[in-house]
Amino acid sequence: MCGILGIVSLEGELDQQKFGIPNDTDVLRHRGPDDWGFFLDSQVFMGHRRLSIIDLSTGKQPISNEAETICVIFNGEIYNFQQLRAELVSAGHVFATNTDTEVIVHAYEEWGKPCVEKFRGMFAFALWDAGNRKLFLARDRLGIKPLFYAVLGDVLYFASEMKAMLQYIYFPREMDFDGLGAYFILGYIPAPLTIFKHIRKLLPGHTIEVADGHLRIEKYWDLVFAPDLGKPESYFIDGLMGLFEEAVKLRLISDVPLGAFLSGGVDSGAVVAVMSKLCSEPVRTFNIGFGGEVGGYLDERGYAREVATRYKAIHTEHEVLPNPQEIIAEIVEAFDEPFADHSTIPSYYVSKVTRQYVTVALSGLGGDENFGGYERYLGFKASSLYNLLPQYVREKVIREIVERIPERADGHYTVNHLKRFVRSASMPEGSRYFNFMNMLGKDRSRALFSEPDLIRGGLERCEETFLGYFNSPNAPSPLDRVFYTDIKTYLPEDILACTDRMSMWHSLEVRVPFLDHKLMEFCATIPNNMKIKMWEKKHILKKAVSNLLPKSVLNHRKQGFVGPMGFWLRKELKDYTQMVLSEKNLDKHGLFNKKTVRKIVDQHLSRAEINDRLIWALIVFQKWFDTYMEGNT
Repeated sequence: MCGILGIVSLEGELDQQKFGIPNDTDVLRHRGPDDWGFFLDSQVFMGHRRLSIIDLSTGKQPISNEAETICVIFNGEIYNFQQLRAELVSAGHVFATNTDTEVIVHAYEEWGKPCVEKFRGMFAFALWDAGNRKLFLARDRLGIKPLFYAVLGDVLYFASEMKAMLQYIYFPREMDFDGLGAYFILGYIPAPLTIFKHIRKLLPGHTIEVADGHLRIEKYWDLVFAPDLGKPESYFIDGLMGLFEEAVKLRLISDVPLGAFLSGGVDSGAVVAVMSKLCSEPVRTFNIGFGGEVGGYLDERGYAREVATRYKAIHTEHEVLPNPQEIIAEIVEAFDEPFADHSTIPSYYVSKVTRQYVTVALSGLGGDENFGGYERYLGFKASSLYNLLPQYVREKVIREIVERIPERADGHYTVNHLKRFVRSASMPEGSRYFNFMNMLGKDRSRALFSEPDLIRGGLERCEETFLGYFNSPNAPSPLDRVFYTDIKTYLPEDILACTDRMSMWHSLEVRVPFLDHKLMEFCATIPNNMKIKMWEKKHILKKAVSNLLPKSVLNHRKQGFVGPMGFWLRKELKDYTQMVLSEKNLDKHGLFNKKTVRKIVDQHLSRAEINDRLIWALIVFQKWFDTYMEGNT
């Protein structure tokens, strides 16, 4: 796992006097503290920071072919590199290292751009083809690894993180109001947008070829839902478990110590169970819980201990206390743009603790998307039944009653989800799901901003992008469209972005076997009524691993990997919130209607409405603005 950075002249020679070559890579040292290297010719600079995982002695990057006409820098892992290496050796290629990185070089020599279709793994890489004066960039199918790029004049920049571009004092920091609008709707900024006008994210499953001064972006993979209604449940259980075990086995290839995150849920428990079967030594597992006055509903440490005990794992726990303000500056710096999912807090701490013992950790991420694990999926399914009621009953009776219910004192989302449901259930299917995800809601989308017209286009385009995925022909039924939409939006730019930034901030590599693309393609053939059977989420996965996990783990209510932010904002973080969102601080940019911000905070404090996601989004934005715009870090 590493960090990459590059600068390419689209026309003529690269002005090397303008850049700090080769020391530019220092800004990415956290992604690769073990080594660094660079490639430089008249047209291109490519820099690399290395976190050594495979072939510790000869894996230094960049890596070239024998003739030194093709050079690559790489972030990620190609899990089937040994198979591909054997195939390439048979075709006459000569290898100088035992790394997966060198496989990319020879695969490109042998197959050209379609080589990415052969790679099974997580990756973002840049390859310079000196003979043809071409640059080739690629991002993995699911967006597990990030890749940013920007074109300014006749220069292309690319990097694993935006800070690598922003380090140049002449790089403009203009805010993208489409990105800002998307952030306050979703809590993250979906690809290809970023918060900066000139920087874009390469979409998952896409490549960029740069030649003759032009950029050509192409899609090489997409997920297609094709439910096989003629197969019995047993067929899918056998198939998914075979592919899942294979995916875990591939992700155990490492020349450094590895372990696993163990949350207490089904997904991470299944990963640990299969790891224990495949490993000769006890698995190291890592878990966190929450301290302070948060109530017991968030603490899953007991379930994690049950799994750890069953498999004789070497288990480590850490307790998170309600003081996220101590790490918010690091969170902002890790992302370079506002990111409001407060799962960053537990992710930060579990990554920090895990890195003290191992360099690689396996995670259960992706199980929810593959098998229908989110509460909102049940809400979407229930909405079709709810709409059978007369509109008057829905809007004038049920909704008016629900709107009066105060939020729970313990911070649980039960009432909040019920309110979201009755507000959105009567909408068309795509808009319905969009509003399940929309933390602003239509009523507040204009009220929050001091100049609504400045942001209106961004708000509209965010919904259009979301609905474009929902209405894609890649999924035939409404529930499959929901799964597909999450896989294209929430998964890569929220869940995976959080995991990548928080783990790599601590120089930890995280591998996600549930997101093996062959496993995902198989899961896309499973009928959704086997994933969510009646009102049971993850039915088929739970049945498949029923002999591997304790019944208590299989049957307890999913908590999600988040902190008790709603409770903290009303208690320990109350003064901090009011300080950060004070009128004085809001006046620094004048973007928000101060009365609306005060109302949002007051609603949360009085338990009239849970606004924790929106309040945290405002706090993070303020800290980001102070650091990246006002402070100009």
